[in-house]
Amino acid sequence: MMSGTITNDAAYKARLEARAGILTGPTANLAPGHVQANLAILPEELAHDFLRFCQRNPKPCPLVAVSETGDPFLPELGRDIDIRTDVPRYRVWRNGELVAEPTDIRDLWNDKLVAFLIGCSFSFEEAMLADGLPVRHIEQGCNVPMYRTTIPTVPTGPFSGPLVVSMRPLKAADAIRAVQVTSRFPSVHGAPVHLGDPSLIGIGDIANPDYGDAVEIREGEIPVFWACGVTPQSVIANVRPEFCITHAPGHMLVTDLLNSSIAVL
Repeated sequence: MMSGTITNDAAYKARLEARAGILTGPTANLAPGHVQANLAILPEELAHDFLRFCQRNPKPCPLVAVSETGDPFLPELGRDIDIRTDVPRYRVWRNGELVAEPTDIRDLWNDKLVAFLIGCSFSFEEAMLADGLPVRHIEQGCNVPMYRTTIPTVPTGPFSGPLVVSMRPLKAADAIRAVQVTSRFPSVHGAPVHLGDPSLIGIGDIANPDYGDAVEIREGEIPVFWACGVTPQSVIANVRPEFCITHAPGHMLVTDLLNSSIAVL
């Protein structure tokens, strides 16, 4: 887990806009330079097994922070963060079924819940852009495409299921460079898990992602796949807990942590 924050007006402004219901869409490219995080909120009785699941599956589930039971505040991630209000859009699940996508969960929070914040690929996308590598969903102004695969995660307690990946199309030379660039960020998914033929990892139709939006794959490009923080949502859905909350895909918590602080090289 990471610690240490830097107060930044752009990151704080994004959270305040989410809190006010002004920001309700995807957060890609918001507050450049800052770590964004996926969210999973679980009842206390499932929290220990989920923590161990994340520790055993660090590529899709790199932990950024874990709240105290019943405490919605995460000062280690930034100024005045309230996990009940500061994500642009949430998903509420009951018995494994999606029942609502609110922009505020204050009326659903209780003193038996634990919030898990998980690293997001938006951090390494900034490094890709700085290196001159294209990021197609940012170019097209849409959400990143995400797919369920046949790659298994390491099961822990009741938690098991396939890896979810995010995809960015690149020319072969750019894909090699992207491996080098993103390897510097293991705490936000790191290097790709697969390049090329999507059928080899169980993706039948690249034009129809399971989450997010389809993007253009141009002539001479190959799909490049990274482990994705939506994996926990898929795994939690298999457990079908009586109640849990996640972020809506692409709608992250914008923190005050700097991407530069999590690079390993």
